[in-house]
Amino acid sequence: MRALRIVDVRERLIPLSRYADASLARSELTTSIVAIETDVIRDGKPVIGYGYASVGRYGQGGLIRERFAPRLLRAAPGLLTNGRGELDPFLAWNVMMRGEKLGGHGERCVAVGALDMAIWDAAAKIAGLPLHQYLAGYLDLAVSASPRVRLYASGGYLYPTRDLFRLSEEIRQLADLGYGQIKIKIGQTDFAQDRQRIDVAARLISGPENLAVDAMNAYDPVQSVEVAMALAPLGLRWFEDVCDPLDFATQARLSELYAPALASGEALFSLAEAKLLEAHGGVRADRDILVFDPVHCYGLCGYLQIVRFFTSRGWSARSFWPHGGQLFALHIAAALGLGGGEITPLAFHPFNGLFDGAQLVDGAVSLPDLAGIGFESAGPIWSILRSIR
Repeated sequence: MRALRIVDVRERLIPLSRYADASLARSELTTSIVAIETDVIRDGKPVIGYGYASVGRYGQGGLIRERFAPRLLRAAPGLLTNGRGELDPFLAWNVMMRGEKLGGHGERCVAVGALDMAIWDAAAKIAGLPLHQYLAGYLDLAVSASPRVRLYASGGYLYPTRDLFRLSEEIRQLADLGYGQIKIKIGQTDFAQDRQRIDVAARLISGPENLAVDAMNAYDPVQSVEVAMALAPLGLRWFEDVCDPLDFATQARLSELYAPALASGEALFSLAEAKLLEAHGGVRADRDILVFDPVHCYGLCGYLQIVRFFTSRGWSARSFWPHGGQLFALHIAAALGLGGGEITPLAFHPFNGLFDGAQLVDGAVSLPDLAGIGFESAGPIWSILRSIR
């Protein structure tokens, strides 16, 4: 069989907002969208895989254009394809990472992850399978005929004005969309106001056990303990990203003092950092949640290393709830049997919400029956992705 080639890689930077109403607060937050064109023809057109750099960090256009895309385009025949002549995402990942030194995970991982997402999309499209089925087959895992992925809705950023009123409106809207499990942000204002925010949200979703809070790594060591002790009696679903992500001493201290579930991993981007968290962060396999982002961890190829490491240490795959609100991550959750996934129904347009025709039933959704990731079924996202030139 002939060796497949990648013939073009396109990237564009687009702005993002944490609010459904983007005019509420301007920011510099961006993401990179990418398109990877192969020389495989289906229905008279080249197969193109699409991806983006997740949300919450920044786009990585420079690294994509100057370093990683050229490696894919220069790859000699056979370096991207397996023995069956198929596009192999792991081989493509090796091509992208050739010559990269260990360490320095903070930004290049996002660039690699965006391209990795597009490569998996293209590979599954070439195979004619939804990504979760393609991935399960690739890894020789059992395939569910109709996979359903549990979801929670993420949002609740501090509003610049009328915060409690706007937060109440947001939580009501999320509940109306069918989300019974919700996560809001804390740590951006004084704790008295945060406690009001928690009370408002918990009341609107039938109790604190359905509410998680995310401090986005805001607290110093002293504040971390103070806030954790104040939250402990509330019975929240989990307390996420409390302190600096590399302050493993404080995280270990919290695991001793805070009995309910803690969540961590969103701001860690490599297997090496994951190993440090497990060794020194006090994480507890019987209750804690791991929220690594598959894109920010060098893509699915890097994320699989992290999942395999933790499960080899006695963790259940169901402890993983990937960050990012991505359809990509939901396919990964379905294939690997993870606990579920995050969705941002209102924030980060156009990457908010699910896909056309999605039905949330008892907190879970079935994935679209389309080859690849299925961006084509998500109108606003697809309009942006297919416009890349």
